[in-house]
Amino acid sequence: MRRKFLKIAGASILGFIFYPLTSLANNIVGFKKKLKKDESEYNIINPDLTNEQKIIMFEEGTERAGTSELNYEKRKGSYHCANCGAKLFESTAKFDSGTGWPSFTEAIPGAFVTKTDYSFGMKRTEYSCANCGAHHGHVFNDGPDGGKRYCSNGLCLLFVPES
Repeated sequence: MRRKFLKIAGASILGFIFYPLTSLANNIVGFKKKLKKDESEYNIINPDLTNEQKIIMFEEGTERAGTSELNYEKRKGSYHCANCGAKLFESTAKFDSGTGWPSFTEAIPGAFVTKTDYSFGMKRTEYSCANCGAHHGHVFNDGPDGGKRYCSNGLCLLFVPES
């Protein structure tokens, strides 16, 4: 009887430890390979989006930190939604947050809609493109000088250099 109890207790403890990790892994692009729903159920405007972009933008996935080439983009220009092309950020608002994701201090006014996100046991503010509804990332109050930090998935953005 005691052994049975210990097995059940041990399995329960392991479940509490590993279930959140598998849930996190399924939300990171690279682990998750398929969309949950048929593509026709999403507001996909750009037919050239990759599967990874679709998972991030329409199922609130996350790209791996440090993988976006936009982390190294230093030219003047603007950042646009990869799905609909709406202008979201100016390059003057971009900064190196050290998080591994492209980060910005401010967005173009009206570019995003926000909602509260309680995933992963914390309260965060998620932001999505106001034009097409595509998920882009989360906004935090730990930016430079106590301001905002828009932490964006680089795969959701297109950089347009200033001409």
